[in-house]
Amino acid sequence: MTARIAAASQTPAPEPRAAFISDDAIDILAFAVQSLEKGRAVALATLVEIRGGAARPLGAQMVVRDDGLYCGFVSGGCTEAAVAADAMIALGKGMDRHLRLGEGSPFFDIVLPCGGGITLAIHVLADAAVLRQVLIALDRRTPVCLRYHPGKHSLSLLKGEGASGWDGEWFVRAYRAKPRIVVAGTPLEAGALARVAVAAGYEIVELERGQVPAPDELDADTAVALLFHDVDRELPVLTTALASDAFYIGALGSRRTHTKRCEALLACGQPDSVLARIKAPIGIFDKARDACALAVSVVADIAHARARLEAAVNPNSRRREQVPQIDKM
Repeated sequence: MTARIAAASQTPAPEPRAAFISDDAIDILAFAVQSLEKGRAVALATLVEIRGGAARPLGAQMVVRDDGLYCGFVSGGCTEAAVAADAMIALGKGMDRHLRLGEGSPFFDIVLPCGGGITLAIHVLADAAVLRQVLIALDRRTPVCLRYHPGKHSLSLLKGEGASGWDGEWFVRAYRAKPRIVVAGTPLEAGALARVAVAAGYEIVELERGQVPAPDELDADTAVALLFHDVDRELPVLTTALASDAFYIGALGSRRTHTKRCEALLACGQPDSVLARIKAPIGIFDKARDACALAVSVVADIAHARARLEAAVNPNSRRREQVPQIDKM
């Protein structure tokens, strides 16, 4: 009996390994909720400080289970296994902890390729309730934030928009709805765009001929791509898009075509001030001669616009944040 107890105590900890590869916030939080519902102990690791350069922005997250399975990224893939191993220690002790890697870290054998340093807050989740609320909000395309207090080891929900970073002694992790592209146009170009966009992680709404998007389909996390070869056919969708909060509105056609488009919109009563919202010619490079090249050009342009939006909402996402005086392990 004693020998059995000794052998059990010497059982090595599970080897950290990726459950799947994704940096999508919804995938990561859903994995945490599903794991907790299965009775697994789960930790949420959040990037709360950047020293120098970093591959991920403040607020990047991983989820780690007690059996070593993890998902998400807090760096470029070079430190995730080490973070998972440290999170498993936190889970074993049932206590939150902080981990410093790279510059200023006690672990000389873990060097970040970017030459900088990062600090991770590792929180042992008590239950799935608050994460479920975040997922419900994101499913409704409503912005929401999580607030983490290291000293209190507490995680709470904050409704509405915010910026990821420190707010006094609280670290705020802001979430936005999954970016969406509403696309209308000829089947060849629209279909190619939809395939590329889905592969890039976007939600897609394809409009049928003559269909106009509903108001709730054009929120601040939605882009509109019009791929018609006829200005008259695009005007109903374009008019609706210009009245919305869509972060990107692009339309196919040459500069001459765009001049005609603007004239038609002015004739319909659109104010001159809104016409500057239209990206035309659409895409990052002119004269895409085939549907696949056009699709890549448009999705890249939308991704660029989305990155500018996120930088404006969260200007501190890539600069150093001062971590409050807390224990760092």
